[in-house]
Amino acid sequence: MASPRQVTESPQQEPGDLIQPRKLPNPMLASHQHKSLHQELLFCHKRGLLPRKKPELQCVLEQKEQHKQRELALSLPSDLEVKLRRRQQRIQIYELEEKKRSESLQNIPEFVRVRGTLRRVQTFSW
Repeated sequence: MASPRQVTESPQQEPGDLIQPRKLPNPMLASHQHKSLHQELLFCHKRGLLPRKKPELQCVLEQKEQHKQRELALSLPSDLEVKLRRRQQRIQIYELEEKKRSESLQNIPEFVRVRGTLRRVQTFSW
């Protein structure tokens, strides 16, 4: 009996005639920019300077600032703040009323506006 290997091989083909497949080059690894970036990342990693990582001092300061903002949000507003907020609301309401009044005056014909601005003239009966 013949072995399976002998059956599949044909006597016409020799091992030297076949084209041997080659591994294709990786364009990312062949790129000079990619190599330099990879070296820089390795260097920074060894030194502890990872990209997109904030310094420790900056992180601590941001945490303190966030903590202060949370405390201010939870604390009750002072009397001055309450009065200032009320005053601001009154001013906004007044400005809205003025805007509405000016818009309504613009819609009125001109002769009616002029008539309203004239002084009342007293008429004497003889």
